[in-house]
Amino acid sequence: MASKKKKSGSGPGILASNRKAFRDYHVMDKLEAGIELCGTEVKSIRQGHLRVDEAYVQIKNGQAELHQMTVQPYEHGNIFNHDPTRPRRLLMHKKEILRLESKISEKGLTLVPLKVYLKNGRVKVEIALCKGKDTVDKRETLKKKSADMEARRAMRRHTM
Repeated sequence: MASKKKKSGSGPGILASNRKAFRDYHVMDKLEAGIELCGTEVKSIRQGHLRVDEAYVQIKNGQAELHQMTVQPYEHGNIFNHDPTRPRRLLMHKKEILRLESKISEKGLTLVPLKVYLKNGRVKVEIALCKGKDTVDKRETLKKKSADMEARRAMRRHTM
């Protein structure tokens, strides 16, 4: 029986991932948060109709909000559908939000969603405290990645 290869970054329960974030940012700290959704949004997200590539988290008035996450309208939702890019409130403890707010006030730090996944039937978002990379850092990351890939290929050829 032929085994199927998994896509990198995908796994059971992962609905969307932001691979762009690892290219553009140094990930410093990761956190899990719930997300406040409308009824048809949940159905659409469970079908995998969402994008988090351009999304970011902003803290206003002690509330964490996820902006620019696109959730396509549910196809059977008629008048109960939602705005695809509306800001969505993140469900986190007040202490976590205050800690993140103080770290964001530092220069160059931002909050970026890394992935959206299901956990015990609920939609969760993994957000990360990140610092932006320079173009030099991005080149170094690509060089390291290609060197690792070449080393794995050489090991594979050598063992055959």
